[in-house]
Amino acid sequence: MPDFSGFLQGPVEWAVFLGCALLIGMSKTGIPNIGTFTVPIFALLFGAKASTGIVLPMLCMADLLAVIYYRKKFHRALVLKPMPWALLGLVVALVAGHLIPQKGFKVMMAICILVGIVTMVFTRRPERAYALTESPWFAPVMGFLLGFSTMIGNAAGPLLVVYLLALRLPKFAFVATGAWFIMTLNYLKIPLQAFVWDNLSWNSLLLDLTALPVILLGGILGIRMVHILPERQFKTAMIALTVISTLFLFV
Repeated sequence: MPDFSGFLQGPVEWAVFLGCALLIGMSKTGIPNIGTFTVPIFALLFGAKASTGIVLPMLCMADLLAVIYYRKKFHRALVLKPMPWALLGLVVALVAGHLIPQKGFKVMMAICILVGIVTMVFTRRPERAYALTESPWFAPVMGFLLGFSTMIGNAAGPLLVVYLLALRLPKFAFVATGAWFIMTLNYLKIPLQAFVWDNLSWNSLLLDLTALPVILLGGILGIRMVHILPERQFKTAMIALTVISTLFLFV
């Protein structure tokens, strides 16, 4: 039996870990920003940089569940358009990861998300949202920030919500397009974190597998929530969670 004592100490930490796994499942299939609450918690449990390697396989499991369920509802063009810039953001963050001290990781996450919140406030009016999304720099800038923030600390959720809210997508297309975009980035991050940052291990993968049933339960709950919430309330919840989750990163 694998020894997880190097990761989690006692039932309280296990309960917190599994509770975060539930939120990850819910965030991938239903309420995207709810998963951001887990970022500082995992950083507290495992250390800021180490936590990115432990959490990544959990995110990939939940991503796969989401894209299987929403496979016919995503907008391919909206996934592909910012993707080259997101890949550039991954590479820049990969280099920056060797230069940023542990305490700097959460600050970098929060800065990325605050940029997203400013954009979200600016796009509250439909005419501003249209002007922004039609500008030639919107997809490149958002793509770069998404790639950078997801590599630095798996913290792209709020920025992704800003990107999708600005595009005025209906709720099912919103969740599906976000799931496909983030899944692509997360699976590309696996070799980068395994061989460059060296923060993936077999023991951490086995730890993540213990959370798989809870992630699946969270995924089912997230799907249910999307079906229940009306369109307007869904988008209001996204905006509120974006702001709250950003403030939570400063804790």
